[in-house]
Amino acid sequence: MHFESIFFEDYILNDKRTTLGRTITETDFVVHAGHTGDFFPHHLDAEWCKTQPFGQRIAHGTMIFAIGIGLTASVINPEAFSKGYDRLRFVKPVFIGDTIHAEVTISEKSDAKKPEFGTVVEHVEIINQHDVVVLVADHILLAKRKEVSI
Repeated sequence: MHFESIFFEDYILNDKRTTLGRTITETDFVVHAGHTGDFFPHHLDAEWCKTQPFGQRIAHGTMIFAIGIGLTASVINPEAFSKGYDRLRFVKPVFIGDTIHAEVTISEKSDAKKPEFGTVVEHVEIINQHDVVVLVADHILLAKRKEVSI
């Protein structure tokens, strides 16, 4: 992890970066359930899950979002900050033992309300070891401009 100043003008449409992977463990399931209070059997009851369509425990979507986005946090950019996420979808299930990574593509750039900033959208895909997209979201950033044109 390091600091790097990246201004609005430095973001290039369709630029893509790929993170390292992270294997999802049973400990992740238990810790996330404890943090969120989500103890639904879909995540924690192995025997019950055997009777369900997926046949095994499925990861909390919010956990995969948190871990997947965490994988993208490798640069501290003092020139931008997150405004949040749009269009979050849990596309496919993730299971204990799956390895996920993130692919981040600059998908949109536009003017912000304040002229000294611009809005950047990073389209994030979380992908498993089978190259299947399991989660998607759009990360919205507010980035400082190098120069303000009036």
